[in-house]
Amino acid sequence: MVLDHMKALRVQFFTKPDCGELRQEIREIHGALVRGMDKEHRRRLLKLIDLESELRDEVSLASFLSGFKLAWGITQELGVPYSFEVDEEQRASELLEKEVGSRG
Repeated sequence: MVLDHMKALRVQFFTKPDCGELRQEIREIHGALVRGMDKEHRRRLLKLIDLESELRDEVSLASFLSGFKLAWGITQELGVPYSFEVDEEQRASELLEKEVGSRG
């Protein structure tokens, strides 16, 4: 249950980096590898890619949890309560200011 809540928080607060050039290079190398492989080797390569992706997801969640625990500890030491509502209002206000500023 707590892990599901942390996953939901990660989805809300994590911004996935673009990494467009890196992703393109990966696609190109993958394509070149697959073209030179038989069906069994392609299957193994895809399994490897899936496992690496699963590992990255686990590491990402563990990193988010560590950061969350650190932030929670800091707020406890400072005695500053966190308010999700106040944070959401601030974020909405900033977005509105950006939209109004970009129109004007």
